[in-house]
Amino acid sequence: MRHIEILDTTLRDGEQTPGVRFSLSHKIEIAKQLDRLGVDCIEAGFPASSNGDFDAVAAISREVGCAVQALARATKNDIDCAAEALKEAKHPIIHVFIATSDLHLEYKLKMTREEALDHISESVAYAKSRCERVQFSPEDATRSDREFLAKAVKRAVDAGADIINIPDTVGYTVPSEYADLVRYLLDNVEGLSDKVLCVHCHNDLGLAVANSLCAVAAGATRIECTVNGLGERAGNASLEEIVMALRVRRDITGADTAINTKEILRTSRMVSSLSGVDIALNKPVVGSNAFSHESGIHQHGIMENRRTYEIMDPEEIGLDKSTLVLGKLSGRHAYSERIEKLGYSLDGAGIDATFNRFKEIASKKVAVTDSDIRAIVNEYLDGLEGKYWIETFQIQSGNHMKAMALVSLKDRVTDRVFTESAPGEGPIDAAFNTINRIANAESVVLESYDLKAVTEGADALGEVKVKITSNNGSFTGRGVSTDVIKASIKAYVNAINKWTRAKG
Repeated sequence: MRHIEILDTTLRDGEQTPGVRFSLSHKIEIAKQLDRLGVDCIEAGFPASSNGDFDAVAAISREVGCAVQALARATKNDIDCAAEALKEAKHPIIHVFIATSDLHLEYKLKMTREEALDHISESVAYAKSRCERVQFSPEDATRSDREFLAKAVKRAVDAGADIINIPDTVGYTVPSEYADLVRYLLDNVEGLSDKVLCVHCHNDLGLAVANSLCAVAAGATRIECTVNGLGERAGNASLEEIVMALRVRRDITGADTAINTKEILRTSRMVSSLSGVDIALNKPVVGSNAFSHESGIHQHGIMENRRTYEIMDPEEIGLDKSTLVLGKLSGRHAYSERIEKLGYSLDGAGIDATFNRFKEIASKKVAVTDSDIRAIVNEYLDGLEGKYWIETFQIQSGNHMKAMALVSLKDRVTDRVFTESAPGEGPIDAAFNTINRIANAESVVLESYDLKAVTEGADALGEVKVKITSNNGSFTGRGVSTDVIKASIKAYVNAINKWTRAKG
């Protein structure tokens, strides 16, 4: 059975999903969960791109036992930055990339083929002098001239690259073509068969998983992917789909991974909740309909033998058939155990803060479910690095009056409290306008507002997700409360905090 390495790039490529911004605390929680999941390597960020990415790579390097990889352009400065961020990693890898397609060389890099080859040789050799293991990626490989691509890969191999990654950067290729490209490179690049051959597929044509699996059949031994298929445009190859496809069809692939599949669902839900990107109902493996059966014929078959209509055991991905329900009489010990079971690793202060919030919500609900608890913890993590904290708010609204909001926010840096009021078309619009005044965010535009119940029933927690945009990007926010207006204000403050951090 061939071992296929899994590199997870949720924290780097996955964060390029429009509107997704993971805070440092989010990234650390996800990285720890990925380590428990059993990924071989975490691509933790692009250190030279921002101080936030540098800090995240450094922090994750200290926290996990698996390999940690950092992205770098083919420049000395980027490579030095990556090496510095990775200095405490147990198994560091510097990932050097440069485009090799004529389209990118001419219009993006303004560089000739020969100049690109020289950059590859110099940058990979320099990265190798700074780090024990180096990965090289020829960006837009699937639209590159094959002969030139082979020369580029040969330069990287000769310069000391340990891992060669062949990215389908824009999701352009199809399975048969991609498999043929992998075979071509293995046949035409001397020394490549002694290296780890990696693939990285985007999902623009819905073929990322299929392309990755066909590359494995052709000889690749490492796959880059993201949890829930997060990523720019249509996303990346989905980790859970790749892992379970290899596991379920070992008879065909002759390959498997070291992933602890019982952690898949927990990981998927954590990333969905922290990213603010919902999982589609019919998403393979982790969607809520993946193990649901409505057809009478299917239900009868399942009752007789589960294998009639299920090719995977739901327990294999961590779908627990029983749920521990906590309530207002539950103690701190039971609560902290549940937090750990859900995949979080909060310190004592975090447990105390979220337990107090749990008790507050439990006093208003008959029972607090896992979804409620996950929302409580994520709300706490969102607030750890925020500039503003909600002190008080008051709303005046009615069918014969203009809605008005009075909001007080505390600046956690200066400890000052700012109070403003503003009108609006309704109570929520008024509250958002008031927050904009406090944060000097009048240029911010509310792109979307989504309200849903976290759980069922009249006492359900309401979860609000907002997306705001400005000239420095898009930012999502989330808030939860049994009070819809309070949840809305929390969500908007969360988004404004991210906007404030990005603005500097």
